Amino acid sequence: MDIKQIKVGYLHTNCYILIIENDAIIIDPGDEFEKIEQQTKNKKIQAILITHNHQDHIGAIHKFKNIKKYDYSNTEEKTYKIKKFEFEVIRTKGHTSDSVTYYFKKQNTMFVGDFIFQNSIGRTDLETGNIEEMKKSINKIKTYPPKTKIYPGHGNTTTLYKELKNNPFF
Repeated sequence: MDIKQIKVGYLHTNCYILIIENDAIIIDPGDEFEKIEQQTKNKKIQAILITHNHQDHIGAIHKFKNIKKYDYSNTEEKTYKIKKFEFEVIRTKGHTSDSVTYYFKKQNTMFVGDFIFQNSIGRTDLETGNIEEMKKSINKIKTYPPKTKIYPGHGNTTTLYKELKNNPFF
């Protein structure tokens, strides 16, 4: 699986495009539809995965017509398969009450939105944020393989191992 990262919008939100052969999945199309479209031309977009519903993560979603969207409201904690993409949905409340992490076991990668950042976590003082839920979600994520690569909604990628070692919230 090829992973492209595009920074979109005024908050430089990480939008990810996952590609296997001619198929693509988009994670968090926050803004700048044309930029995302340019990176997905000649690919069949199979789905859009939303980590949470803050505007900087969903701003361009309405421009994607007739594409299945997955988020907290229509998923369960289980494994989903879309063409050759296979991922587990993990409910990771804390930053918001609708935060979801997508774990691609075969690639050992996790797309976490604003749940985890390099050496930090997402804010819990915004509407529907909850520090106690965040603690539960962190404990849930700690059970995954330490070499898991973490792709956050903003900033640099990291690994679970690095976060277990360096993140004061872990």
